[in-house]
Amino acid sequence: MQKWLYRFFIELTNHRLSSALLRKFSQSRVSAILIPSYAKIYNINQAEMEKNLSDFVTLHDLFVRQLKIDSRRIDSNENTVTSPVDAVIEETGMITANKEMIVKNKHYSIQEMLGDEDSLDKYIGGTFVILYLSPSHYHRIHSPISGVITKQWELGWKSYPVNRLGLKYGKDPLSKNYRKITEIRANNSYVAVVKVGAMFVNSIETTHRSDFVKKGEEIAYFSFGSTVILLFEKDRFTISPEISSSINIKMGEVLGTLN
Repeated sequence: MQKWLYRFFIELTNHRLSSALLRKFSQSRVSAILIPSYAKIYNINQAEMEKNLSDFVTLHDLFVRQLKIDSRRIDSNENTVTSPVDAVIEETGMITANKEMIVKNKHYSIQEMLGDEDSLDKYIGGTFVILYLSPSHYHRIHSPISGVITKQWELGWKSYPVNRLGLKYGKDPLSKNYRKITEIRANNSYVAVVKVGAMFVNSIETTHRSDFVKKGEEIAYFSFGSTVILLFEKDRFTISPEISSSINIKMGEVLGTLN
């Protein structure tokens, strides 16, 4: 019953009209009236922001804020994989032979998530890492490795929440939500960076245009809190022993190493 009510409410509210209205409001000057309360409620770290709170013209500007130079340290070891975002580590695990990842006891199809057979096979038996961004987090996305961007594509148009309620009761939000995928090759290893849209606001803006990307370089941003999923090939990635579910991590900190 609880699952049905949750989905019913989301279906009533999660349409293009409501998404458009929310986006229009957040990008309007009227939304600036909410900036001080938003910063207080979500405990935004103002000391690391490039601008002062009073300099933001709209709520959207605060969502996509830049940080001061050197506010994040990017691990420089050649073989390390760093977090692409400030986030909570929601889950880590193995991609099964059935082309699935299991999150909160739910099975998510990697085949459906990627929507690309050519890219799929290399990740079977590999590792996944799910990084959840709350409304309080810095929303810009950075490359976890240095390498060549071999492919970028997008799928879906509708988004369910990706918080814990969404993962528990939603209609497979990690594999069905609007998403943009970037595949990066470092030497002979591939990493898929799956950027998953949040409820209402599907906007994921790509900011990196060249074929080569450096570790820690910005590649995109979310217009609202959401989720990034990293997919690694079998036997090509070793997760750091310090990494586990529910811990906080900052962009540039080590998730593991490429083998």
